[in-house]
Amino acid sequence: MPPQHDARSLWERISHGLREFYVAPYRRTFARARRDEEDLFMIMVLAEALGIPNPVSYYTIELLPVIYERFHEWHKRQGMDSSPLEYLACC
Repeated sequence: MPPQHDARSLWERISHGLREFYVAPYRRTFARARRDEEDLFMIMVLAEALGIPNPVSYYTIELLPVIYERFHEWHKRQGMDSSPLEYLACC
């Protein structure tokens, strides 16, 4: 192998190691923040269905088909054993 290839490979390994060193401690924090953001989004979209007045329900109704796929995971994470919506039985 040419010496340039070895130097590039070494540099890529060092770069990857440094990236992991600085990112790894925050990976869980970022995942938790992403989950919290998704939970808030689900509540905003499902607010009207859950009985919470939602002034933007006209706009969020179009997103219902998108969130149905993740609904079961969401209500389990919120501590609900079964679906809180009577017309959506996912369990």
